[in-house]
Amino acid sequence: MLLKDIEIGQSCVVEHIQLPFQMERRLQALGMTRQAEVAVINRKGDGILIVKLRGTRLALGGRITKNITVRKAGGVA
Repeated sequence: MLLKDIEIGQSCVVEHIQLPFQMERRLQALGMTRQAEVAVINRKGDGILIVKLRGTRLALGGRITKNITVRKAGGVA
């Protein structure tokens, strides 16, 4: 499933990121690595999400969230 499909309040675990090299490295520097848990805090439109990642809130655009594969995790982070 894709990150853009996760509902508000749900948590997921990052499985794979398929973005241009520099963008992928930037997300990794922010802590979005494989097996990182991400909680969706809010949705702002077509795939635009505000997420909580390792204690930090991030806003991610639709072009990013549709290229991140995740699996659901139990509970809310």
